Amino acid sequence: MYTAYPMRYDSMKYNRCGKSGLMLPAISLGLWHNFGNVDDYATMKSIIFHAFDKGITHFDLANNYGPPAGEAEKNFGKILNEGLDNYRDEIIISTKAGYYMWPGPYGEWGSRKYLIASLDQSLKRMGLDYVDIFYSHRPDPDTPMEETMMALDSIVRSGKALYVGISSYDAEQTRQALHILKQLGTPCLIHQPKYSMFVRWVEDKNNATHKSLLDVLGEHGVGCIPFSPLAQGLLTNKYLNGIPADSRVGRGLSNGAITQENISPEVIDKIKELNEMAVKRGQSLAQMAIAWLMKDSRVTSVLIGASSVKQLDDNLAAINNLEFSEKELLHIEQILEK
Repeated sequence: MYTAYPMRYDSMKYNRCGKSGLMLPAISLGLWHNFGNVDDYATMKSIIFHAFDKGITHFDLANNYGPPAGEAEKNFGKILNEGLDNYRDEIIISTKAGYYMWPGPYGEWGSRKYLIASLDQSLKRMGLDYVDIFYSHRPDPDTPMEETMMALDSIVRSGKALYVGISSYDAEQTRQALHILKQLGTPCLIHQPKYSMFVRWVEDKNNATHKSLLDVLGEHGVGCIPFSPLAQGLLTNKYLNGIPADSRVGRGLSNGAITQENISPEVIDKIKELNEMAVKRGQSLAQMAIAWLMKDSRVTSVLIGASSVKQLDDNLAAINNLEFSEKELLHIEQILEK
């Protein structure tokens, strides 16, 4: 039976999530990849247990994570049942609904019918009575925002989730969602956007309001937890010498997020320059990319994936060097703008 490392909280940094009472680890573990039925169960289990031993208290899932959809939640639930459930009150578990899960008109998007049914299924797969955070995974262009937010509110009131969040909503959609949730009495805890050195839409100012998504979150006291901080592996040493022949991209396989077109000679040149800078800082490129996101106080936690314990440890080492000089930040901007 698993027994957690007694000193697990000594090396992790914890940040307050917006203006809430909840603290999250500076680095959280996402189960988007590497936890489906095509992956090795023993490896999954070792990653989860090691993450908790290293002070990672937040595990992020979604109904459609796998493959197939739902499998990551099943595997995580099994791992919980094999020892981690003894520490349930020390753990933050999040899941989401918004993408396709089952056939028919009630199997995706943002209706009350779908969100509540999906969460019930997620709880059953994980063997839980509640999750700590439940997200609307994406905005629904055809469902009134009020209906989606009212579903989130009722989920909290039912006790099936302690907090709610939203993911991939733009600045204006976020402002609307936050207003509705506040009126309902269930404030939004957190927003999960795609954000990295290479994907920076969260910084873009809205032409009408002159506010970015990060501005809106900061103004309303909502936490931010970026996903894909390494741009699906671009911000690592994997592509320093071009596209490896044995990589998924090199073999012509798409992982749904990155393709050969994303890895142009210009992008590889940027990766090489960023890597040179990371080496001067005594970091890997991945560690610097994670630390770069943490420079903004509005970022509560950075969501990483891991396919091995070694990769997890390599990324966790980012918190050992979080400081950037103005000169370093300027140089990063110069590289990215080329």
